[in-house]
Amino acid sequence: MKHHIFNQFLGLLLLAGAVACNKTADKKELYLAPKAVASPVSDTGCLGSDPLNNAIKGTMLAGKTYTVCGDIFVNEKDTLIIQEGVTINFTGNYGLGVRGTLISLGTKEKPNLFTYPGVTKTDTYGADPNADPALRGKWIGIIGGPTCPLMVMKWTRVEFGGAAIPAASGIRQIYTSPYPLFFQNPHGVFVMEDSWIYGSVDDPLRILGGKVSIMRNTFEKCGYTGGEALNGKAGLIGDFAYNLCIGMATNGPKLSNAGAIAGVPNSNLRIYNNTIVNCGYRRSSAGRGGSINFEEGAGGMAFNNLIINCKFGLRVVQNPIADTANLTYGYNYTYCDSMSVANNIYPSMAISVCISKAPATDIPTPASFLPANWTPGSTYSANSAIIGANNPQFVDGPCPLPAGLNLRDITVVGKYNFRLKSTSPCIGKGFTAFTPRADVPVDPIYGATDITPPGKDIGCYQYNGYGNQH
Repeated sequence: MKHHIFNQFLGLLLLAGAVACNKTADKKELYLAPKAVASPVSDTGCLGSDPLNNAIKGTMLAGKTYTVCGDIFVNEKDTLIIQEGVTINFTGNYGLGVRGTLISLGTKEKPNLFTYPGVTKTDTYGADPNADPALRGKWIGIIGGPTCPLMVMKWTRVEFGGAAIPAASGIRQIYTSPYPLFFQNPHGVFVMEDSWIYGSVDDPLRILGGKVSIMRNTFEKCGYTGGEALNGKAGLIGDFAYNLCIGMATNGPKLSNAGAIAGVPNSNLRIYNNTIVNCGYRRSSAGRGGSINFEEGAGGMAFNNLIINCKFGLRVVQNPIADTANLTYGYNYTYCDSMSVANNIYPSMAISVCISKAPATDIPTPASFLPANWTPGSTYSANSAIIGANNPQFVDGPCPLPAGLNLRDITVVGKYNFRLKSTSPCIGKGFTAFTPRADVPVDPIYGATDITPPGKDIGCYQYNGYGNQH
């Protein structure tokens, strides 16, 4: 009976259209949270140790630790709910394949954890990435299949994922490339909020289509020689907001419409109030890497983002061209300690195959550092007075770049606190005359807990305490 009720709910969820923020109260009346625990998952023994009996469903109970000794799978039409304070230890190069529904319900006080135990983190600023276990991949990751209708990650840590999928692994029947988190249902719903991804070999989060809400998360030190905090493609629509991205190999969020199937909308993402720090320096390809990318056929918005010492500013790629007719951006704030960064706040065709406009609302004002005759898409030499000139005044941050460190050396939050001081020039400079797309339902279990609207302060931390809670 419980599965019948859940399937009825899921049908309603997938048929739901765009959801407006002011309809939250109406939506919540549609959902009834389960009162009883369905099919508790035992925490004794090793999950996945028997390849003929590796399906998992029901409820992982609060505070339990589960050990995984082989690939495990949530089968189509099955559901796995993970209560708060659960630790899931992958003891080898295994993965969680999700053909059904996965819901991880950590809390601020008791987050959930997917990890590979026994690894010592190498979080010294300036540590050699070639010897960093965070970038090597210790287990495959959470791999959603095309029949996964709903994946929800709340207050959940995912560490050390992205290892190559062995030839004999059943995960290959779902997808052949590994990522800590992967979702690929163009008609499904993906929610990630208040969570962390630490370390990956490539993208920490790749999504091929579907409706998404990705809010208030932290992405740290992801991608060995390439990787975006979010690599979204194939008709993805939704919101990416209040996220802290630090030390990505390539970009924070990147959006493309490549691979979209017939009948789904073009990729369109509202990217706002994110803080993107020192990204792009492990990607060796010329003209690639940095902060925010809109690529082939992708549109959306980018406002109120705080971009610190990233290799490139916002890129609007021209070949294949982004959906420039449905793309707006501005009110983005850049800080730089290097002329190479200053000269690429607005990337060029010659270096980066981009034509990115320079909105007058950006900070610093483009006219203060661009040559008088500059045109979008052309190279330029910035006025050197921009270097260090508009410190965002974090409570404790790498601005200016600490002596003895290079731009690529800032990869983790560590000792830093990216909240704003009361004297920060980011306070009150945000643009709030737009709304989130709000494509996903709002629900404490089966949707987004909160779709946070744009903030009046630049970046992911609002001075009044809203936004990112990490």
